[in-house]
Amino acid sequence: MLASIFLPLVLLFQAPTTAQPRPTETPRPPAVAQPEEPPVISKRSIRVGSRQLNYTTTTGFMPIKNAVSGETEARIFYMAYTLDNPPANRPLMFSFNGGPGSASVWLHLGALGPRRVKMLDDGLMPPPPYQMEDNLETWLTETDMVFIDPVGTGYSRAVRPDLASKFFGVNGDIESVGEMIRMYLGRNDRWMSPLFLVGESYGTTRAAGLSNWLFDHGIALNGIALVSTVMNFQTIRFADNNDLPLVLMLPSYTTTAWYHKKLPASMLSKSVAQVAEESRQFAANEYLPAMLKIDSLSAAERNSLLDKMSSLTGLSKTFIEQNNFRVELGEFNKELLRSERRTTGRLDSRFKGIDRDAASDNPDTDPSMNAIRPPYTSAFNTYVRSELGFKSDVEYYILGGGITGPWNYNVTNQYADTSIPLKNAMAKNPYMKIFVAQGYYDMATPFYAAEYTFSAMNLDPTLRRNINFEYYEAGHMMYIEKTSLAKLKRDAAAFIQRSVTR
Repeated sequence: MLASIFLPLVLLFQAPTTAQPRPTETPRPPAVAQPEEPPVISKRSIRVGSRQLNYTTTTGFMPIKNAVSGETEARIFYMAYTLDNPPANRPLMFSFNGGPGSASVWLHLGALGPRRVKMLDDGLMPPPPYQMEDNLETWLTETDMVFIDPVGTGYSRAVRPDLASKFFGVNGDIESVGEMIRMYLGRNDRWMSPLFLVGESYGTTRAAGLSNWLFDHGIALNGIALVSTVMNFQTIRFADNNDLPLVLMLPSYTTTAWYHKKLPASMLSKSVAQVAEESRQFAANEYLPAMLKIDSLSAAERNSLLDKMSSLTGLSKTFIEQNNFRVELGEFNKELLRSERRTTGRLDSRFKGIDRDAASDNPDTDPSMNAIRPPYTSAFNTYVRSELGFKSDVEYYILGGGITGPWNYNVTNQYADTSIPLKNAMAKNPYMKIFVAQGYYDMATPFYAAEYTFSAMNLDPTLRRNINFEYYEAGHMMYIEKTSLAKLKRDAAAFIQRSVTR
């Protein structure tokens, strides 16, 4: 289904063997095989409750080769954690983050790995210098883990600049990560292990596409954990003639306004789950139908809609009407706390930012990203060198910087969507379980948009029951908040157990 990233070189090598280069051409020299660098291996341990976990870390590169020539075209950096003396049928989970352009550091050092970045308990940034701590909620108690940095992230690179674009797109990214997984299974004799994926943000886009690619290459998954999900980009791309994100974002506006105490007292007395459900009902049953005829509403209908939207968003009726009921995310994040000269975060709307100009239309930056980027960058660079023993002068691209040129979404006049490959994989492998973790204060991949995407997949009821949603009182990276970190671990452990029980 997915086009091969190796197609251009396949065509190149199908030229007749008798053809000679023209005088103006310089024949390309044959590729010189470069020896692979051996991985760096270390032994470590952690105590989680009453359990002593002794484990091995393996840090290195996996070569991604051209299927025809055998030439190495990219090297994917990975970090693996495997339990020493494991029990039989020990699961194996492959993990990656999003972007596209993000390294795997967030899930790695925030939730899953045996070491994590130490943040304040609510997830806010501590003062520098930053610290790391043992992660007592590590998923290593349940599964071995391999953290993958796709090409253009972390230390992963194409071997030549002219090859990079092959990996910078939906299809090329899926195929190269899939090839890395295939090679890891072979080199480490893990073909018979229960297999899992966990992705966050764009990593859920990748995981959904990978599920079908892997199955078509003989690799069936036991389960996929989707953390802060986006598979259909129509659900989150604000654009002219696409009102869908306005509807699907509305419940997140409500939960954010509830958190900052900008809703009426009658709403503030309810739980965040209750106000979220009330907003879902309004969005589906009143707001969406009204948007289909917004310019022909009667005065009474407009006033009624204004009253309800204002009570559910904390925004003034004047502001809503001036925007013709279409309040995009940046406008909301700027307007909700404007009277306090503060903005709300995109990744985590609990966070507040300070702009240069309180009168502008959109926030200067995302305060939730500002809170996490320095601690995670500092911690990873120290951890990989000092504790894992992997040293490199190459810049580790934690988020952005390594993707050159635009990302190829492989669409024309439409939106990227990997929910259909996931649907196909679920039909082929009806045993595969799906765990969806969503934050109430995630404005980047809103929870109602994920719910809609799964609903729109039109799954057979026998497959729909394989999907389980869990919700967290935090944002996109819900695990930076300690209560949500513990809940995520409990939910993940139950998911893994369900997925391997026959």
